[in-house]
Amino acid sequence: LQGAFIEHIHALNALRNTEHISEVIEVRTKAELDRIDALIIPGGESTSIALIAERCGILDDLRAFARTKPTWGTCAGLILLAKTAIHTKKGGQKLLDALPVTVSRNQFGRQVDSFTIKLASPCLGDEVPFDYVFIRAPAIVSIDDPEVEPLVQLPPGHGQTEASEHGLLVAVKYRNILGTSFHPELTNDTRWHQYFVRMALAVSD
Repeated sequence: LQGAFIEHIHALNALRNTEHISEVIEVRTKAELDRIDALIIPGGESTSIALIAERCGILDDLRAFARTKPTWGTCAGLILLAKTAIHTKKGGQKLLDALPVTVSRNQFGRQVDSFTIKLASPCLGDEVPFDYVFIRAPAIVSIDDPEVEPLVQLPPGHGQTEASEHGLLVAVKYRNILGTSFHPELTNDTRWHQYFVRMALAVSD
């Protein structure tokens, strides 16, 4: 509907020879949503994505999909998946209410405050650092269900709230849902896409 979906498509297509991916499509209609087994909601502008989805008549369908099928939200997609979002635009915004966390919108500031940081990520299965790209990114400031599994936490000092002093969560997993604050699709490293594909297959089984 809106956002960095082309980059996600390229990353998934790069994995088709090694992972169990039969087809990668763009989703803009309920018919297309019904065709897929797993969904990535990309970074972009979360309020715009929600408004466009509502106008296209698929917001409720997205909500139902995310509650049962493998769904990954990156940056704006993370905000959409959340049950609660703070620091939103005046009047708030529609959410999919699928991931029991509280997300702080634009936690790291404006476009000029974007940054990249290398971090080792045990959830990816090796010790090779990943280049985490944050662009007007949200952060997870509260886990609201014990089933939510923290995956990646930033070192203290990144962000604009008191919680930043303790290190903010930027990736979590919950049942069929993966939520990340960063933009893995803007790197040449496909390990997070591989992680999601394998997670999706495990959930589907």
